[in-house]
Amino acid sequence: MTTLKLTQIGNSVGVILPKEVLAKLKVEKGDTLFVTEATNGITLTPYDPDVDAQIAAGREFMHEYRDTFHQLAK
Repeated sequence: MTTLKLTQIGNSVGVILPKEVLAKLKVEKGDTLFVTEATNGITLTPYDPDVDAQIAAGREFMHEYRDTFHQLAK
């Protein structure tokens, strides 16, 4: 577990993420992080949850029409 402190950044309040946390998230300066609500608080992730939903819908569509795609691939 890592404890973080809120700090004043200009007119805003922010959190400085240690190098170890950045490495685990596989992000660096300038990257975008997404905050989503979870049952026990919030989740901080570099992955856009909307894209995950779109990929799941695409996979479902491809599975439903797999025979058609197979025929088109011939």
